[in-house]
Amino acid sequence: MSNEVDIRHRFWTELAQSPFLMVGLQGSHEHSLPMTAQLDPGANHCFWFYTTKDNRLAAGGPAMAQFSGKGHHLFACIDGTLTTENDPAVIDRYWTHDVASWYPGGRQDPNLQMLRFDLGHAEIWRADMSLGGMFKQMFGGDVRAEMRDKHVEIPL
Repeated sequence: MSNEVDIRHRFWTELAQSPFLMVGLQGSHEHSLPMTAQLDPGANHCFWFYTTKDNRLAAGGPAMAQFSGKGHHLFACIDGTLTTENDPAVIDRYWTHDVASWYPGGRQDPNLQMLRFDLGHAEIWRADMSLGGMFKQMFGGDVRAEMRDKHVEIPL
């Protein structure tokens, strides 16, 4: 498997295991917000977020999302565009009791909004080292050569 293909695969695998990202609108001076991505294994070009109509992300537009894998062995910065998702089938597909707990009116809550994050490019870093790399790091050795092939900039 090529480096790019391997890292892309690792990104989607790790995001599925821990689908939490910090998301912010580009050009906004507001802080990013923690969001839970709703993933569709057949749609590796976007993912969705439940939010509210009064949330600072609700207006949509160009956005950036930062991801840190559960074990901190993979990091990503993703650009894309947030747009309102109006398809009731998509909104229903990901609806769970956990999601419902955020909306007093349930699925029919008038403040419920779903956003689709159409993915652009990502910069992804793998931070896992071999045993040899860990020894080098522990004893002040140079680990840059090992980490060189663990970084890609790719379209998603």
